[in-house]
Amino acid sequence: MSTVLVVEDSATQRQMISDLLKESGLNASVVSVGDGVEALEQIKNERPDVIVLDIIMPRMNGYEVCRQIKTDPSTQNVPVVMCSSKGEEFDKYWGLKQGADAYIAKPFEPEELIGTIKQLLRE
Repeated sequence: MSTVLVVEDSATQRQMISDLLKESGLNASVVSVGDGVEALEQIKNERPDVIVLDIIMPRMNGYEVCRQIKTDPSTQNVPVVMCSSKGEEFDKYWGLKQGADAYIAKPFEPEELIGTIKQLLRE
């Protein structure tokens, strides 16, 4: 079974994304945390198979988290999906430049997020 880590500071959004993934038919357990510092601690304890990462968060933003994940040899191959309300082309460019494997702007269609995660889990 795969593990998906959801990193989102909004409790409502975190719950919504977690529920969506659990109900999607993905054969995955879903773990969620509220900020980037918690995410890095969680990744050290249990390496997920894919990470859904918000950008605007307290303590450490998603760009920094993604950069740390992608520069660490033990986690650099873990796919990261940035999922943010920052939907401008520059934001997408910058997210992918930090090493993200995909970028989804909020609000998103559930099928887009689930499809992206399924594709990354297959690769």
